[in-house]
This record gives sequence, structure tokens and C-alpha cells, in this order.
Amino acid sequence: MVRYILGRVGAMALTLFVILTLAFLTVRLMPGSVYDDPDLPPAVQEALEARLHLGEPPLRQYGYFLRGVVLEGDWGTSVKLEPGVPAFRVLTRRIPVSLGINLLALVLALPLGIMTGTAAALGKGKRSGRALSLAVSVSIAVPSFVVAALLQYLLGFKLGLFPLVYRPGNIASLVLPVLALALGPAATVTRYVRGELTALIHADFMILARAKGLSRRAALLRHGLRSAGVTLVTVISPMVAGLLGGSLVVEGIFAIPGVGGIMVDAINARDHALTVAALIFYSAVSLTTLLLADVTYGLIDPRIRMGGAA
Repeated sequence: MVRYILGRVGAMALTLFVILTLAFLTVRLMPGSVYDDPDLPPAVQEALEARLHLGEPPLRQYGYFLRGVVLEGDWGTSVKLEPGVPAFRVLTRRIPVSLGINLLALVLALPLGIMTGTAAALGKGKRSGRALSLAVSVSIAVPSFVVAALLQYLLGFKLGLFPLVYRPGNIASLVLPVLALALGPAATVTRYVRGELTALIHADFMILARAKGLSRRAALLRHGLRSAGVTLVTVISPMVAGLLGGSLVVEGIFAIPGVGGIMVDAINARDHALTVAALIFYSAVSLTTLLLADVTYGLIDPRIRMGGAA
């Protein structure tokens, strides 16, 4: 298991390096200069570009950048949004907000999806099961930013139940963005749990459990959910990446000062250092989730063996 984890960490580091390389070269090859400003004298613009080696070939620029990252931990400084401030210092103030909202959405989506998925499996063929299936299909099809706009209009503007935008320290202002991010993932979990439990109803171990006197509901809850756990872990990994992607727009809708909003602003402003830093943050979170999911397989189902002679 230890050797497997070390191998996965090495693969994650290599993947991050590839993403870093592609991200840096992509933003540096974009047309225009980070210092494009009609009010800036040409001599001053040239001096600023020379300071960041912008006049040199992209690969040489990347060499300077990589040397700063490895030797000094220097990811560059923001030149547009927060001039002179190190890129990761800008993100540090925003990461807790983004992670907190996404974590709350995940914590809400998992139990909600498991409960509705179990209810849909138990109600298969009934009106309740068909209604849940329809709701799941709609929730998966509608993007999170559309859900966010609808919730903001209906619950915030029309009914006035929640604040329209995020307010620091106001818990009620988190309800709408968390709901907007959680409904789609909850529907995805519901679909997978329903499918797994429906397939397991006629499995041998379920028939044995029923023969021992357990009801259909009790057999599904005691034995079916555990067997569906491995599939659920497989779903969680891309779900986290989807949550992060959805929060890019949802944070803007609710004026949340998170990483998503600063990343969109950095791309539009051609703030290269801040753009690369935000991309690396999102990539690191997604890859860490995949690593944790792989390790969790063996913890959920002891029949699975990873690494070593097994």
C-alpha cells in the first residue's frame, strides 16, 4: 500500500509539472502584452517587459519562471489586479472561501444523493420512483450557474428569504450558492446509487440476507449501500472537479471573493502570474481528490488490494 501511494504521489507531481508547463506557455503565447496600456509611455512599457523577460523566447521565459518556483518558491507577482503582490498571497486570502463553499456543497450533496438514490431504488416502478428519476434527469442537465440564477431570483429577489449576494460573516448568504453547487452533484450521486442498488437487489448475498429474515429495505440499507460504496468513490472524484468548475461562475453570480472570481478576472486582465497560480491550485485540488479516492478503494472494500505482491 505504501509503495502504491508513493507511486501515485509521484505520478501526481509529474502531472502537475505538465499542467504547469502547459499553463505557463499558453498564457505567455496569448496575443497582446500584460502591460498593454495606451497611457503608458513606450520606454516604460519596454522596461517593464524586460524586467519580466517578456521579450525573450517563451521557453527561456519558462526557464526563468521554473527556476524561481523551484529555488525561491516565487510564482510571480500580480501586475494588474493587485500590482506588486505575490500571486499566491493573493490566492491565500481567497482559498478558504472557495474551499469552504465547495466543501459545504459536497457535504450536502453526498447524504442527499445517497438518501434520494436509496428512495428511488426502493420506489422503482412506483410514482415516487418515477418522480425522483425525472427530478434527477433535470438536475443533471441544468448547469449550476443556471440553478444559481434561478435560486437567486426566486428565493432571494422574489421571496426575500436569503441575501442576493455573499456577505462575510452572514451564514444565510451561503445558502443559495451552496445549494446551487450541491444540487447537480447530489443528482449524480442519486443516479449512481439508484443504479447500483437496483442491480444488487437480485445479487446472491442480497437473496441470502432476505432469506435470513431481513426486509428488502433493511437488506439494501445494511448490505447494498456498502457494496455500492466503491462505485460511489469513483463518482466523487470527478464530482469534486465539477464542483470547482461550477464555482468559477457561481462565485461571480453571488459576488463571492473566492479563487474562481479572481481567476476569471486574471484571465481577462492578462495577469499571467495570477492566472497560472489559480490554475495550479485547481489542478492540485483535483489531483489530490483522485489520489484520496484511489486509496479509499481498499478501505471501503477489503477484497480490493493495491500495490505489493497483491
